[in-house]
Amino acid sequence: MLTVLLGLSGALAYGFADFAGGVAAKTRRPLVVTTLTSTIGILPLLIGLLILGGRFTPAAVVWGSVAGLSGSVGVLLLYAVLARGPMSVLSPVTSVFAAVLPVVVALALGARLSLLATAAMVVAILAVILVSAAKDRSGARLTLRSVLMAATAGCGFGGLILAYDMTSPRDGIAPLVVARVMQALLMTAALLVTRRRSAVLVSGVVAPAVVVSGASSAPRVNRGFWLIVIACGVLDASANVFIQAALHSSADPATLPVVSVLNALYPVGTIILASIILRERLTPVQIGGISLGIATSVVLALT
Repeated sequence: MLTVLLGLSGALAYGFADFAGGVAAKTRRPLVVTTLTSTIGILPLLIGLLILGGRFTPAAVVWGSVAGLSGSVGVLLLYAVLARGPMSVLSPVTSVFAAVLPVVVALALGARLSLLATAAMVVAILAVILVSAAKDRSGARLTLRSVLMAATAGCGFGGLILAYDMTSPRDGIAPLVVARVMQALLMTAALLVTRRRSAVLVSGVVAPAVVVSGASSAPRVNRGFWLIVIACGVLDASANVFIQAALHSSADPATLPVVSVLNALYPVGTIILASIILRERLTPVQIGGISLGIATSVVLALT
């Protein structure tokens, strides 16, 4: 029961963070928002480290770094793939691979699931597909490359779960701090690289037109933007704490696959906030996916 509650709390926190990040990305580029939220998320983890404690052992540093690298790869590839292909197909692909990779690894390492738990997890993955599905109006063409990128992004997120599972409970949230610092550094590096490329393009092609017009293309940001970014960073950091706590809540080898599948239900949190705050209508398919997700969570809690 505790594992399921912590896993669902992590998924909802991830979903809420994605919603806040999506709102902030309407003002600034997604990579800028991700860099800011990754950096901001270090502070609440440091506060948690002071309160809850933790040890920066070699294992904590190694697996924290692996988690930060894996999560960063997932984020960067996700943004790239959603920009080039139909979101209604590629987003579920990412979610499914994020859920399936840790399950496959857990089963390969000897984890055994009951028939009921196995059926519930299969239904949960179906719920992920239904919840993530949305009508795509961009007209983008689906390519093998975009599908492979989406799958790799999902594996990146799944790798983050696997890395957290390898951390020791005695190290506390120290690995999470390492992961967040690593992600902030990698995101900053990616942002600087893209800005340098943009600067080269602007200086060679666009700059004359900009100088003549005297207009600035940089969007203005206000206090609301920073409040949303801070909320996103805190929620994302909190989600990592919940997920790690769920993974360490039991010594049962089945904990890893269960937490992995529950974590993949994070789009539920995004959709719920979008329907409440932005008044976006839920499609019957998404309602069905949310219902299946709730049902499977109850079943997993009882098995």
